Amino acid sequence: MTADLLSGILKGVSRSFYLSVAILPRSLRTPIGLAYLFARAADTIADTKIVSRAERLEHLETLRGFFRGAGPAGALRIREALAPRQTTPAEAELVSRLDECLAIYCGLPPEDRERIARVVLTLTDGMRKDLTTFPGEDEGRLAALETKADLDRYTYLVAGCAGEFWTAVCMAHRPGLARWDAAAMAARGVRFGKGLQMTNVLRDVPRDLRIGRCYLPRQDLRRLGLAPEDLLDPACLPKVRPLLSDLLRLTLEHYEEGWAYTMAIPRPEAQIRLACAWPLLIGLQTLARIAHAPNLLDPECPVKIPRPAVYRLMARSGLAVFSNRVLTHHYACLRSRLGTYR
Repeated sequence: MTADLLSGILKGVSRSFYLSVAILPRSLRTPIGLAYLFARAADTIADTKIVSRAERLEHLETLRGFFRGAGPAGALRIREALAPRQTTPAEAELVSRLDECLAIYCGLPPEDRERIARVVLTLTDGMRKDLTTFPGEDEGRLAALETKADLDRYTYLVAGCAGEFWTAVCMAHRPGLARWDAAAMAARGVRFGKGLQMTNVLRDVPRDLRIGRCYLPRQDLRRLGLAPEDLLDPACLPKVRPLLSDLLRLTLEHYEEGWAYTMAIPRPEAQIRLACAWPLLIGLQTLARIAHAPNLLDPECPVKIPRPAVYRLMARSGLAVFSNRVLTHHYACLRSRLGTYR
């Protein structure tokens, strides 16, 4: 069943993350893969349009209850309510087999269960805040986060906490990482996760706006003479560009910490190194496209990295993984495409 989850369900719901999990040492695949599947199942619950928002919040609470010590019976209710009506086959399979995932979780050592429970509860807290902060997808109105502090808190809840989890699991299961400074590496891991989520925020602005969500802080938009509704017009891009540039610089600062995290992984742990390097290198390519996109606010012109380019990047970094100098040179070359964002 564990192999099936990794090679089947996980690959179906996230090709990119599947690549990072698949290359990990075997001792890390189950706890990290399971945590991701639980988070992905929760995301499916939070985003589905087939039930009301109140029902989504109820199902999220059911899932959260399991990680607080309730029994697995709620998984059956979630499956019956959501699985038959999912339009994406991979998500339908994930929800259908949620009880099997929970059974595997119950067989893990207590320490791994505690780590997974902590990160899933934090991630789902972020999902609950999304559902209660923003209007329904069909309400025809926008809500925005108020400040950069709100945005920072959001990126911690939905991604930064995963850096803490990743650090704790790696230190527990890999003797070569046991002497890491846990607090320092966890802090870097948080910045790592925030950087990746900020990339998603900047990339997905036009899509999020059209489902009622503006993650660009209202206070900063107001300083530019803008309201969230103004961003629905793609021609508004020059006016909002100063804020996008500020957020891009912040994202790159997070990336620098993420890269320091990656370089702190000893060379013998090449699999973990690659699993960390790949999302940062792919993310830099995405940020370069965001920085130079002339139609960033146009939902008809999404920012996307072609799959062949991803595979070339993976192959090149795979060859360089044992050399700090060569791998960092690769990172620096991709970073240079963003020009003067410092």
